[in-house]
Amino acid sequence: MVRTRFAPSPTGHLHIGGLRTAIFNYLFAKANGGEFILRIEDTDKERSREEFTQAILDGLEWCGINWDDICYQSKRNGIYEKYLNRLIEEGKAYRCYCSKERLERLKEEQLKRGENPHYDGHCRNLNEYPEDKPYVIRVKLPEDNIDFFDHLHGDMHFSYKEFDDFIIRRSDGSFMYNFTNVVDDIECGITHVIRGDDHLTNTAKQIVLYRLLGENPPEYTHVPMILGEDKTRLSKRHGAKSVLEYKQMGILPVALVNYLLRLGFSYGDKEIFSFDEMVKYFSLDRLNKSAAVFNPDKLIWVNFEHMKMMKPEELLKHLKPFLDEECFNFDDSYLIEAIKTRQTKAQTLVELADEIRFYCKPPEDYDKKALKKYVKASTREYIISLLEKLKDADFSSEETLEAVFESVLERFDIKMVKLAQPVRIALTGRGIGPGIYEMLMILGKNETINRLEKFLNAVF
Repeated sequence: MVRTRFAPSPTGHLHIGGLRTAIFNYLFAKANGGEFILRIEDTDKERSREEFTQAILDGLEWCGINWDDICYQSKRNGIYEKYLNRLIEEGKAYRCYCSKERLERLKEEQLKRGENPHYDGHCRNLNEYPEDKPYVIRVKLPEDNIDFFDHLHGDMHFSYKEFDDFIIRRSDGSFMYNFTNVVDDIECGITHVIRGDDHLTNTAKQIVLYRLLGENPPEYTHVPMILGEDKTRLSKRHGAKSVLEYKQMGILPVALVNYLLRLGFSYGDKEIFSFDEMVKYFSLDRLNKSAAVFNPDKLIWVNFEHMKMMKPEELLKHLKPFLDEECFNFDDSYLIEAIKTRQTKAQTLVELADEIRFYCKPPEDYDKKALKKYVKASTREYIISLLEKLKDADFSSEETLEAVFESVLERFDIKMVKLAQPVRIALTGRGIGPGIYEMLMILGKNETINRLEKFLNAVF
């Protein structure tokens, strides 16, 4: 069975680069009927925080990236010890007692000679171990070149001379990333690893460990990093946010997943994908070799498209956290009708909540520019005439309301804008909004009349 994993460190919030890695691994697993494993790499005791772990879990859940199993590295020391002892017993790893001072002197001497800094194997063949000195455990690097196949880059080749006897356990007893990574992938039966191409040298080191342990490595795919608009690696200075900040911005989870998928994946000219389509079409041979540029405006457009496509009932579920308290005095059916009038206009959930706010609470004031542009002294008489007719009107059809408005237009020989715009300002507080008749039908007779009367008293 295909088994993939996402392995974040809880030393910070989940950001979009990490989320994209999770998306690729999740979609590949589900596209192949496999399982997706979440591994929390919390061995860095000083920097790992429970709040970051929870933020990672919350971010993935919000995006619909559901894991089949979860493990925490901090609870697996016994497993790591077992594999470590095996390497030591087989003569494939050893204790290194070199002090920081010696290693610093070694580095300085190598740099003076124009060499790349590397460990010189000083403790590689010790016969006796002093028991009262701290030590690290280093791997005994074989003098074999390191080759592996990458689904995106093809055959990869590294010379063993590029590496040294790297550390796999620190002097404080904690284990290094490359070692725990390999052990966990073996124990969890991981078959495929999709991650950033900044891990290529880590992969070479991990291949060494697989060979020393006599295990087959998973299949690898290293994807290009996400870049900012200046073509440098995406960072906070480009406006990169944690995943949950995009939630607060009013981005739909499916839109964020869709957009991040497209940063490195293509399926013809198709831009907008449902979650089911993402699973259906995802494959490694559709990943791109070139780095993708993060464009916040494109993300907003993708969100806009998903908001237009989504059923109003489903959209309401996502919208509720952004609604004012007054909106919860109304039934969902009322709010759904309100959403329908602005669903194709708002680009984010924040905008949509703002657009339909007036349906739940009357405007407290009126846009001054709109008043100056559309409200004249004669407007008072138009609205009074309209009010009289609306009191006896049927609010159940647009045709009936249109007839009411037409009668006022004919009486005063005016165009629709001179009546409809002041009415819109009276009902919404703004000069823009939904179609006038659909708006009246949703607000209903009593609320429409109350707002028009309040407008007359406030403005004239």
